[in-house]
Amino acid sequence: MLTPEAVRLSKMISEKVIDFKELCEKLDEEIASRAPSGRWSPKEIVSHLCGPAGTGLMPTITPFLEEDIPRLDIEAENHFFSEKRANMTFDQLLDEFEKEYDRIAEFVAGLSEEQLGRKAHIPMLKDSPLGEYPTLAEWIQAIGEYHVGMHIDHMREILQALEVTSGIPRKQMSQESHTISPSGL
Repeated sequence: MLTPEAVRLSKMISEKVIDFKELCEKLDEEIASRAPSGRWSPKEIVSHLCGPAGTGLMPTITPFLEEDIPRLDIEAENHFFSEKRANMTFDQLLDEFEKEYDRIAEFVAGLSEEQLGRKAHIPMLKDSPLGEYPTLAEWIQAIGEYHVGMHIDHMREILQALEVTSGIPRKQMSQESHTISPSGL
């Protein structure tokens, strides 16, 4: 039986994917490969959101259900930009991103309230509002709402630094720019 919280989390992830892809839809390969000095390129941002090559983000989710309070050591600030991903086109990377988050959204949609309430130990989150023992629901919320949302803002900032406005929807161009660095998740 579908639970309201699982459905809400799944829908939130799907909506964030749409928002991110909309922001990137008109970027060509040349722009996607450029980066402001000392910053990530759009391709590196997408690679980061995909998680480690070959495994993605599911290894940070499934242990909640497989073990009692598993320890998850999250590798923050890694763009996971492997040689394979560097050789992919921007569209291919976006497809990988969409498939990864579709897989997460589909998985989450089928979770029970009890499963969503299971906890893990994530030391990296010790000083965050979640604390170092988040529930699976809180972790999914962090991945979708916070992490993807933060990188939507990050992508806007990078595109503005590259003086690209064609890929930024008008409603977003007028929003105040926030300084977002690829830190945290």
